[in-house]
Amino acid sequence: MPGEFDFIQRFLACFPRARVPVGPGDDCAVLAPSRGALCVTTDAVVEDVHFTRATFSPADIGHKALAVNLSDLAAMGAAPRWFVCALALPRDFPVRELSALGRGMAALAKAHRIALVGGNFTSARELSVTLTATGELSHPPLTRAGARPGDLLYVSGTLGDARLGLKQLQAGVRRGSAVRRQRRPEPRVALGRLAARFASAGLDVSDGLSQDLGHLCAASRVGVALELDRLPVSPALRAALGLEQARMEALRGGEDYELLLAVPPARAPAFERACGRSAERVTRVGVLTRERQWKIRDAAGRPLTPPDGFDHFARSSRQIQADD
Repeated sequence: MPGEFDFIQRFLACFPRARVPVGPGDDCAVLAPSRGALCVTTDAVVEDVHFTRATFSPADIGHKALAVNLSDLAAMGAAPRWFVCALALPRDFPVRELSALGRGMAALAKAHRIALVGGNFTSARELSVTLTATGELSHPPLTRAGARPGDLLYVSGTLGDARLGLKQLQAGVRRGSAVRRQRRPEPRVALGRLAARFASAGLDVSDGLSQDLGHLCAASRVGVALELDRLPVSPALRAALGLEQARMEALRGGEDYELLLAVPPARAPAFERACGRSAERVTRVGVLTRERQWKIRDAAGRPLTPPDGFDHFARSSRQIQADD
């Protein structure tokens, strides 16, 4: 039976050696940041909360664990630099699955040029992967509190696919674009760095547009007028649910890890042009208002009540995300 240090070496073998003063193997990593400020985030993916081993491959788990942290860096407009990884493994966890988990994580790390510099291993009843990631800023960070009345509201990509993917996984579906969005979200790191030149505020859509937009409005002390018929939905979501229901899923679905951005109107044309040149898809979905109220209207102009987003402590995450 492999021991702790065998697990460590097997996992580290998936990653290139980090170019830092001191990396994995000592009690702490020693880093040499540039002159820019550092952003630091931490997040975890936990078995039977964020995934099941029956529906996620080890590589999927490794990818998603890093992706959710990279998404936080993207929301601040930071360039990823380093991360540490704390793995809690069941005692019977196969070594080959550990290597697959590491390869899934390492592939995404390579794509975004972020280096593993340390971490920890322990045993536990369930598999969990907790990462702390750092990124560097070359400009003031995007925060939730910087928006102002009149700012235009944009979202990246499409919304609602990950929620559909979760439902499909629970129904036994194992393939398709929505399933992939649930298993392997793509953090919008390049868009975050671009948006930092134009946006006044931003965050990533992890708990559903409705809930995360509420966080932005509360922090910036603004309201919002949202146009439901402008919410971007994928052909797969529209085909599965119909257009009207697809837009409701886009409003409340979690784990899309798209970016939600507030852009002053004077900067909006340049922002849209920059996104077009960089092949970054963004959609204007509303405007922030001085009145601290939610106003959502459907395509027919009828007012809607904002649905709840995802709450870790309301019920289990899988129940919340799968409920209608």
